[in-house]
Amino acid sequence: MGEFLGNLGEWSALLAGRHGAPGRLLGPQPLGVSGTGKPPSRRVRAFLPEACRAWVVQVTTDGQRVSRPMRRTHRAGIYEAVVQLPHAATSPPYLFRVDDRTQGIRELYDPYAFPTMLTDYDFHLLGEGRHWKSYEKLGAQLHSVDDVAGVNFAVWAPNSDAVSVVGDFNGWDGRTHQMHKRIPSGIWELFVPGIGVGTLYKFRVHHNGTHGDRSDPYGFAAELPPRTASQVVDLGSYQWRDDAWMARRAEANALSAPLSIYEVHLGSWRRPGDDPHRWLTYADLERELVPYCAEMGFTHVEFLPPTEHPLSASWGYQTIGMFAATSRFGSPQDLMALIDAFHRAGIGVIIDWVPAHFPKDGHGLRQFDGTALYEHEDPRKGEHPDWGTLIYNYGRNEVANFLISSALFWLDRYHIDGLRVDAVASMLYLDYSRKDGEWVPNCFGGRENLEAIEFLKQFNIQVHTHFPGVLTIAEESTAWAGVSRPTYTGGLGFSLKWNMGWMNDTLRYMRHDPIHRKYHHDELTFSLIYAFHENFVLPFSHDEVVHGKGSLLDQMPGDPWQKAANLRLLYSYMWCHPGKKLLFMGGEFGQWQEWNFDESLQWHLCQHERHRGLAKSVADLNQLMRRERALHELDFDSRGFEWIDCHNWQDSVLAFVRRGSDPSDFLVVCCNFTPVPRHGYRLGMPAGGDYDEVFNSDSTYYGGGDIGNLSSLHAAAVPRHGRDHSVTLTLPPLAAVVLKPR
Repeated sequence: MGEFLGNLGEWSALLAGRHGAPGRLLGPQPLGVSGTGKPPSRRVRAFLPEACRAWVVQVTTDGQRVSRPMRRTHRAGIYEAVVQLPHAATSPPYLFRVDDRTQGIRELYDPYAFPTMLTDYDFHLLGEGRHWKSYEKLGAQLHSVDDVAGVNFAVWAPNSDAVSVVGDFNGWDGRTHQMHKRIPSGIWELFVPGIGVGTLYKFRVHHNGTHGDRSDPYGFAAELPPRTASQVVDLGSYQWRDDAWMARRAEANALSAPLSIYEVHLGSWRRPGDDPHRWLTYADLERELVPYCAEMGFTHVEFLPPTEHPLSASWGYQTIGMFAATSRFGSPQDLMALIDAFHRAGIGVIIDWVPAHFPKDGHGLRQFDGTALYEHEDPRKGEHPDWGTLIYNYGRNEVANFLISSALFWLDRYHIDGLRVDAVASMLYLDYSRKDGEWVPNCFGGRENLEAIEFLKQFNIQVHTHFPGVLTIAEESTAWAGVSRPTYTGGLGFSLKWNMGWMNDTLRYMRHDPIHRKYHHDELTFSLIYAFHENFVLPFSHDEVVHGKGSLLDQMPGDPWQKAANLRLLYSYMWCHPGKKLLFMGGEFGQWQEWNFDESLQWHLCQHERHRGLAKSVADLNQLMRRERALHELDFDSRGFEWIDCHNWQDSVLAFVRRGSDPSDFLVVCCNFTPVPRHGYRLGMPAGGDYDEVFNSDSTYYGGGDIGNLSSLHAAAVPRHGRDHSVTLTLPPLAAVVLKPR
């Protein structure tokens, strides 16, 4: 007991499970130098609180097992023995044989006999915020030391007094696996031998006399909510079969390529017919969603955040696990198989990624080590009052590293083709949704969040450097300049930006009764003033069909026939307008109800001709966009668009030309936003000759009245709309027609 009395503070901390350097007391401890040429003697000490007896077991060079009893030196379960240990060994020098009150006699390796995995170079990179593959070192890494398999745990918690890894392997006892603090990095680390895939765990973090159990910030999987433990998984076990897709991805995702995105909430796209309260699994979605997207002609699918989140009602946007695929629908390998199937079907996969904020749940990042580690201490900088969430401290190297590593992780391990970054506007402005006095200006007195701006630039640089061809897409709702321009020109570096202005103006126009639309004509034409300032995506997202807004179909005016015609017209105008396309699930067949995350889409509506026709029109628009270079090659170049007539507000008619990179490759688009058929309508044309109607949203095939131009149209030398040639055509009501020269 004299030794214990001499180190009373340390031993008390160890016995309480809150020692900051357990290796000083546990494992092999120096005892002296042999002087006989024999291996030096070591005092091997273990903390085995549930043990009745314990032995040290050594394996000799000839394979013999030598067992030596350990002396119990403290009633709490401290055992020790003096053994001779080799200077160097190709296998662990010993094991413990333990007679345990709960599990009987068992053998286990001493975690304190193994070296740690992280190097000084790792710490250097982490401290600089440049360890882009930190997901290969932090968290729970499957690892082998001297042929002994286990898991190396590492967590950044610089201000904690002590950290233990607890889990189902140690009865959630924070005393048995206290971690080493790697000074000065602030990383706690411990190799736990003998455990592997499927192990549940958390980090027990001590600070100023209190403690809490935290999920792993770098955890690759977690229990099914509401349970909150992280889970050890092997992400390298899946065998990918998408080599062909990955080889041509850069070309497929090029800004000049067709891009039509189907936005999906995995939990409510469809529910099993026999159990509307059960989610489809990733495997179910592989069988049903992949062929559906292929049939509809979408080039890409976008998942609302597939990252782990505690509250289903957040739709995934209140993320806890930035590296963890949600367990709601299956395992990480199941998600990989789903993505793989999309790729083999020629469809890219985009995910929503949320670096703008995180929830306050006690098992998450809030006050992770007892202090504001990932967030700002000052709520004027560190909290979103509207959302009840916290804001990342982008100026802290380790936090920025954590987020960028998360982005690269999804591209690396899950072969994701694009990241749509949520709520970028909230990151750019310090006064976002705040009143005077509720925010702190930057060092120059401005409202710009300089640290977040630098983070976004670095995020885009690293993504595009490490994964050429991957798309980064900003949900940014302000007039911030250069969101989709390269960082070397002063831009943020995103590939694409959501055009929220176009979306708001266009929906507002379409909600007007057609008799009043002539007074709001500029709501349609205004978008072309700025259409080429950014690389725009035209989005009708989930945000437009929630919170009392109603479905897209229900937002259209008129009787059911007119509502459907208006929606087909809206989609036709959208698909022909410069910019890439995004449509939220259910909009393609005209869901009547507002989206409910907890219910399936109204698939029964597809039994009705009008809804089937609407879906067919979307599929044909996708095929038209894919087939016609004029509808995608110059989406971001003013050479790809010219007005024929944008001034006919009295008739609510718009007409324009879309061109490909070859100026002779063009289409003419004419939209009639009134329910009045217009026969004998003379329209100026880019060139003389014959034209065919290649798309008509009023086709009976789509549920329309089949008014249009069945025979070819001849552009005669009759001036109109400032052009030398014109045609006389029929404009169907509430419809668009697309003409192509022969």
